[in-house]
Amino acid sequence: MKVLLADDHHLVRTGIRMLLEKIPGVQIVAETGDGRSALELIERHQPDVALLDITMPGLNGLEVAARTSRVSSRTRVIILSMHADEGYVAQALRAGVAGYLLKDAVATELDLALVAVSRGESYLSPAISTKVVSAFLRAGGDHDDPLATLTARQREILQLIAEGRSTKEIAADLNVSVKTVETHRAHLMERLEIYDVAGLVRLAIRTGLVEP
Repeated sequence: MKVLLADDHHLVRTGIRMLLEKIPGVQIVAETGDGRSALELIERHQPDVALLDITMPGLNGLEVAARTSRVSSRTRVIILSMHADEGYVAQALRAGVAGYLLKDAVATELDLALVAVSRGESYLSPAISTKVVSAFLRAGGDHDDPLATLTARQREILQLIAEGRSTKEIAADLNVSVKTVETHRAHLMERLEIYDVAGLVRLAIRTGLVEP
């Protein structure tokens, strides 16, 4: 089983890598701490499973998960997260992830999650209440998610704004014009009904796009 690992905390990534190396049949084909790099590595290596942290610079793990099927139809995504609340789980399920694993889970859970998703099944850490999943299904997936109305590009630009990037820097990162970035920013502000950068940053933190 080929596995890609992406987590922006080096010590955490090292610990997870050590656990993976102890699982028979697992081959770590690549690792990174950056979301955009993770997507590129998924396309290059076509891993069976991608283990992704939610909060990563440039492109968060949920956005990477949502785009993975476009670059690698064989790759299934397991989200690694500290958060067990309904909002984060709902966003992950909406992004099409195959598994959601809490970082404080026991080591054996990692093996169980890999086996489950490699068989085409789904895996959620037992600590995640069934009520969370039920609430998500009842709501049809969009309950209380202010980002649901945004396009993928708008979510990406929102994250970069919250990370403190200037309009010119965002344009350079995404290889688009400054005017295009300004247009996307105006549209996302209109959809969110938030018209200042401070408000956008607060929303990005609340929804897990960036860390405080």
